[in-house]
Amino acid sequence: MANAAPTLITLDVRSPAEFLAGHIPGAHSLPLFNNEERATVGTLYKQEGHLPAYLAGLAMVGPKMAGFVEQVLALAGEGGAIRIYCWRGGMRSGSMAWLLGQAGFAVERIKGGYKAYRSQVQATLAQPWPLVVLSGPTGSGKTDTLHAVATLGAQVVDLEGLACHRGSAFGGIGQPAQPRVEMFENLLAAHLLTLDRLRPIWVEDESQLIGTIFIYKPFFSSMMAAPRLELAVPHQARVNRLVADYAPLPQDQLAAAITRIARRMGPQHAKAALNALALQDYAEVATIALRYYDKAYHHGTADRSGAQLVEASNPAQAAAKLLVQETQLKTQLQTQLQTQLQTQLQTQLQTDLQTDLQTEQLPQPLNTNIPS
Repeated sequence: MANAAPTLITLDVRSPAEFLAGHIPGAHSLPLFNNEERATVGTLYKQEGHLPAYLAGLAMVGPKMAGFVEQVLALAGEGGAIRIYCWRGGMRSGSMAWLLGQAGFAVERIKGGYKAYRSQVQATLAQPWPLVVLSGPTGSGKTDTLHAVATLGAQVVDLEGLACHRGSAFGGIGQPAQPRVEMFENLLAAHLLTLDRLRPIWVEDESQLIGTIFIYKPFFSSMMAAPRLELAVPHQARVNRLVADYAPLPQDQLAAAITRIARRMGPQHAKAALNALALQDYAEVATIALRYYDKAYHHGTADRSGAQLVEASNPAQAAAKLLVQETQLKTQLQTQLQTQLQTQLQTQLQTDLQTDLQTEQLPQPLNTNIPS
């Protein structure tokens, strides 16, 4: 029996601050310099040049070299396969690649580094995707419906899951800290690349802002242009869902969320909601909140007519109906995707042609003036 191929471990050797802002999903942080060291080396480079910065970097890294090797041994095992990147595939990744190569690891560097990876991410998000948007007012159970349809074999992108936010003023309560916008885009692109572009991809209807995260504009534009199905769920079922989702959460955080939207909600309605919260009348809080959110929902979808209603009382029932709709939408989406790809190709060709014409060095016209 052949030995299994070694697991490829990805190492990000940029500083912790750079890693926190965004990194290749699944990468391990192994910073050559910490945040303060990177700032020091960068300042030296700008003020005194390459050699002083290089010598300072060597002094910082030297005592840490054995520790780097030990950390990678713990991750990859002896002789493990490693790929490394820094910002542009330069000295930081080159230095670490040399060290780990000397220690017996099979090392490769990511060409162009994280900068090149980010370009690929944005190009991925700008591509046409066969999206189908699941819409519906607050409390309809859109996220749970998407999870249910995924268990039935459909392709789903959970934007709120990636963003660690439920998308409303209450959406961050009880959730992990949100990733940075850059990291959200990395996660989204990585997930999209696992999906089949010949099949529909379901996403939840969102505003462009999910908590603190802006959805990349080209991808958001694709969402706005996609076919939209709207859940129609009885009002009392929506109230019950909000109570089940939010009543267990800390009351002070719920009160703070109500206070944040008090002006838009109306001072009297916000006061009534806070009073009901103090009495732990969560159904009344949900009912008051829905008056505000329903108005906002209808205003936000007023110029997006044509949504097909899907009546359901629970996510399982809704998911079964969505699968029927997916079959009907598949041909339409494939045609739409092909048209979008052709348009994108034509636009790119025109852009490339204009760039070539602007940069091409055309010969100077002959001087046809004959001196007298």
